[in-house]
Amino acid sequence: MVLPFKHEPFTDFKVEENRKQFEAALSAVRTELGKEYPIVINGEKIYTDDKLVSINPSNKDEVIGKVSKATKEHVEQAFASAVEAYEKWRKVPVEDRAHILFRAAAIVRRRKHEFSAWLVHDAGKPWDQADGDTAEGIDFLEYYGRQMLELEKGKPVVDRANENNKYFYKAMGPGVVIPPWNFAFAIVCGTAAAPIVAGNPVLLKPSENTPVIAYKLVEVLEEAGLPKGVLNFVPGDPKEIGDYLVDHKDTHFINFTGSRATGVRIFERAAKIQEGQQHLKRVIAEMGGKDTIIVDETADLDLAAESIVHSAFGFSGQKCSACSRAVIHEDVYDEVLEKSIEIAKTLTIGNPSEENVYMASVVNQTQFDKIKNYIEIGKEEGELVFGGEADDSKGFFVHPTIFKDVDPNARIMQEEIFGPVVAFSKAKDFDELLEIANNTEYGLTGAVISTNRDHLERAREDFHVGNLYFNRGCTAAIVGYQPFGGFKMSGTDSKAGGPDYLQHFLEAKIVSEQF
Repeated sequence: MVLPFKHEPFTDFKVEENRKQFEAALSAVRTELGKEYPIVINGEKIYTDDKLVSINPSNKDEVIGKVSKATKEHVEQAFASAVEAYEKWRKVPVEDRAHILFRAAAIVRRRKHEFSAWLVHDAGKPWDQADGDTAEGIDFLEYYGRQMLELEKGKPVVDRANENNKYFYKAMGPGVVIPPWNFAFAIVCGTAAAPIVAGNPVLLKPSENTPVIAYKLVEVLEEAGLPKGVLNFVPGDPKEIGDYLVDHKDTHFINFTGSRATGVRIFERAAKIQEGQQHLKRVIAEMGGKDTIIVDETADLDLAAESIVHSAFGFSGQKCSACSRAVIHEDVYDEVLEKSIEIAKTLTIGNPSEENVYMASVVNQTQFDKIKNYIEIGKEEGELVFGGEADDSKGFFVHPTIFKDVDPNARIMQEEIFGPVVAFSKAKDFDELLEIANNTEYGLTGAVISTNRDHLERAREDFHVGNLYFNRGCTAAIVGYQPFGGFKMSGTDSKAGGPDYLQHFLEAKIVSEQF
């Protein structure tokens, strides 16, 4: 019997025993740094001279691992492996496929601190953010296994006299999974495990920033009993193999999480039919956000400030759901701003592989330079009232930064920064609060802090985002509780971690038999 889904609990690092266990995990992982990792095709481990080198974003001199880079020839081999594996894997009973995910979840759960410690080093995540990332990965494995067991039952349809009709789901075929670096374990788990449990082999191209932790998932699924060829690990340079993976005639779907620009490019290229291709490709894309917390004049102002600060600066704002816009009613604007600054002053910044801090570095030099540039833009568009410092001498550190009195159409109010920068803007009434909240091309997450029920109910319909939260921050969706995905240029609203997600990787079939 399969138990109902239950969310993996987070670790409380205020408990001394938990702190000691995590420090031990960090020490253990430190002894593993600098190793080489292979491409994996049909279960074969392939090492190449050309490597992706992962470094600790909080300590640029520390090499986390060196991962072999796949070429187009390796991609061809991986597709051949996936096409062959598909014929057997799609016929494996759903219960057996689901139990591979359950075993994988159990393996990660037993080694939870170890995986989180890898995230601290490979992705630069503070302890609580790394712990949440690992917990979410476990949740995806558990949830999608249970969802596939339900979908295996098919859906009811009507029979006529002397007729039997059966509506059921079947696997699509091999596909490509391209996850991001910001949830370097959780989203890798979710985006790969979903199509796999649905019966589809995948080619997994991890982010070039965080390939080591992605390889750890490959090891886990192999240990859990996943057959050879079902998961092919093809890390590489996006410029060399990205388009090739998307364009390939044997690609049935592309499961992508990343930037708007890359998502749109994938969407365009996937629409073109290649020679030998006999199907239309599906694109499942989550492409970012420019997320707003709005605060009306009735709000709990302490809650508003806490929600803004933690949504803006958790994991240094490197979440597509991060609050980068705080739109406040003019009557409470100054007080919310001041409370937010006071909370931001308490945030600790440092190297999470050495200490338990609230904020660490941003992921790489490119992001550091981009965020630093946006801070300079912000100084022209508003008034810098907190932070603004940036230092890349040892790691890529950007301090929490707050701008006030920013025009709703300013660049830092419209463009995705993906860093610890939040802009404050004021509005005269709830109509204007909503108008500003909806004035971007994105529609991922948002939050309303209010005690006015009419305002909340209006926002329910008129705040155009896929994930809307009342009286809390706009980050930290939990699998099975808040299925995740957005509107407009935030993507295809695929609702990861929700009851409809697996159907993106399945084809519905009807068989009608007359007697």
